Amino acid sequence: MSTQKIITALVIGAAAGAVLGVLFAPDKGSETRKKIADGSSELADSLKAKANDLAEEMSDKIKSAKEEISDMLAKGKEKLQGYKKQADSQLS
Repeated sequence: MSTQKIITALVIGAAAGAVLGVLFAPDKGSETRKKIADGSSELADSLKAKANDLAEEMSDKIKSAKEEISDMLAKGKEKLQGYKKQADSQLS
C-alpha cells in the first residue's frame, strides 16, 4: 500500500472518529454543532494542504520527466548526427 493511501486513510479515520466523538458527547446542540463546524473546517484545511502537497509533488515529477526527455532527445540527435556523418563518409 502506498504512503499516500495510508495518509489518506489516517486523515479520514481521524475525521470520522472526531465526528463520532462529538456526536456522542453529552453537550448542548449548539456546542455540538460548533464542534462539528470546527472539525469540518480543520478537515477542509488538511485536505487542501494535502492537495497542494500532491500538486507540488506531481509538478516536480513532471519537471524531472521533461528534463529526462530533453536529455534523451539531445543524446539521440547526437547519435543520429554521428550516424549521418558515418554514412556520408562511406558514400564519399
